[in-house]
Amino acid sequence: MSTSERGDLPLPDYDHLPAGALEHRIRSLRAEELDRLLHYEHEHADRHPVVQLLATRKRQLSEGAAPSGGDPAAFRPEQAERARGGSAVSPATSPQPSSPPPHGTPDQRGKPKGDRTV
Repeated sequence: MSTSERGDLPLPDYDHLPAGALEHRIRSLRAEELDRLLHYEHEHADRHPVVQLLATRKRQLSEGAAPSGGDPAAFRPEQAERARGGSAVSPATSPQPSSPPPHGTPDQRGKPKGDRTV
């Protein structure tokens, strides 16, 4: 399948989608679109879990299930936008370092045992 045929796939960036993201994305596809994905998958990566997922959904459609509404490309949680500006954590917002007591309660600070001879 050439690059132009890849662009004809019903899911944009199909090659870059993790298998877990496909389950919800294929629910709006028709049987013909699933056939194109199955053919493409067999010709390229041939991932067994993906082939099984596509075949199961195709069987569901043949048994009377209807494609769900919506655009399969509209919601893309696998490519969620990252927060801008970095982390809000800084030395100014970090707590003071402390060592927890080796035993007892937090009110009773641990004391060094010093050198012990046996």
